[in-house]
Amino acid sequence: MTTTRVSVPSVHCDHCKAAIEGAASRAKGVQRAQVDLSTKHVTVDYDSEVTDVGELVGLIEAQGYAVESFEEVSAS
Repeated sequence: MTTTRVSVPSVHCDHCKAAIEGAASRAKGVQRAQVDLSTKHVTVDYDSEVTDVGELVGLIEAQGYAVESFEEVSAS
């Protein structure tokens, strides 16, 4: 399992949170997608053999939210 933190500066409300979490959760291999409105980060736990961060970024951006950066915070 890999955990990646994605910076999405334009996320600011519960609607944004639901849209991003819903989009990221639809990717195969995603176990959890959680938006933190205070830090404007999305934390995603996923199987890196099934999906990759590029797909996750694409799904978030398809919802209309620009991704500023991302970092892998853990992998197992």
